[in-house]
Amino acid sequence: MPARAKVILRYGPYSAVGLAAEHRTFRLEGLQAVLAEDGHKVILEKTEERNVVELEVNEEIVFQCNITDLEFGGDGKLDPLCEEARKSVLNAY
Repeated sequence: MPARAKVILRYGPYSAVGLAAEHRTFRLEGLQAVLAEDGHKVILEKTEERNVVELEVNEEIVFQCNITDLEFGGDGKLDPLCEEARKSVLNAY
């Protein structure tokens, strides 16, 4: 995959600390940082599917996880899911 891929990051609403389910991006910060560091253009797109994170490259879903499994905030370098997502994008066709 070229170094500057267009990556669509879809994310759904989730509940945090007893609050109502909403679309929040706090848990996506590390993932966005890791992908941007590799030179990818990340486009955020909301979905109504709860607790989901999907990465799409060239109209193909290359990575999925539960949004609550991602670390809150940070640069994503220590989050193993961010590394797995990064590799999935790099191996996309």
